[in-house]
Amino acid sequence: MEAISESRCFGGVQGVYKHASDACGCDMTFGLFLPAEAEDGPVPVLWYLSGLMCTHAEAMEKTGAQQWAAEQGIALVFPDTSPRGEGVADDPAYNLGSGAGFYVNATQAPWAQNYQMWDYVAEELPRLLVNNAAIDENRQAIMGHSMGGHGALTIAMAYPGRFTSVSALAPVSHPSTSDWAKKPIHAYLGEGNVDWTRHDACLSLRANGFNGPMLIDQGTADPFIDALMPEALAAAIIETRHQGTVRMQPGYDHSYFFISTFMEDHVAFHAEALYA
Repeated sequence: MEAISESRCFGGVQGVYKHASDACGCDMTFGLFLPAEAEDGPVPVLWYLSGLMCTHAEAMEKTGAQQWAAEQGIALVFPDTSPRGEGVADDPAYNLGSGAGFYVNATQAPWAQNYQMWDYVAEELPRLLVNNAAIDENRQAIMGHSMGGHGALTIAMAYPGRFTSVSALAPVSHPSTSDWAKKPIHAYLGEGNVDWTRHDACLSLRANGFNGPMLIDQGTADPFIDALMPEALAAAIIETRHQGTVRMQPGYDHSYFFISTFMEDHVAFHAEALYA
């Protein structure tokens, strides 16, 4: 971990770090907020997975999450959304390539060489942080927005017992039946080759469940709501009788104004589970 910057923040430290990623075959950058309690030992951690076109920086700088995490004594991790740099494949489409890794391990050319975002977020980066920062690997929670909501939900369900809780803001909920969401995932994994039970939150919940509480917020004025399909996730929660809550927020869109409005709720939700 090479420190790019470290700034005092709500009694703790907001850092930005770079490291050579074996999973992605390039340098990766991420944000890490450590509350004051981390000076005395490992603290619980909340992972925040960002959406399309974001880097680590947008959520770190726009959500106000550090204030609420500092009050709860929780660390925050803000990974990047894709590999980047010279020689890394890209595409002109906003939902494919740079900033749009969709938290999958690509198997198709030209993406397979670097776009191993599932392994990076679920395996490599957690190991790096547990070994190099005051992070308690036994107390982890995960959340995300949009594409990152898709990643948070599917990763949480694939690792039973790792995460105490999962939440999402306007997540891509049912990509196997959403033409908009299917296109980039097919590009990475190959049409006909996708394990949708692993990469579709609705199907994964039905197949694998999740041993913890779930919180979903969706704005009713979100221009992407038809592609996000919150009603499908609500139906899966009801069908599986999961301890999940889906809240439709009147008038809110897909922006960071929406995210920042409900960030305190989500951090408090995870803190309750992390300290249970």
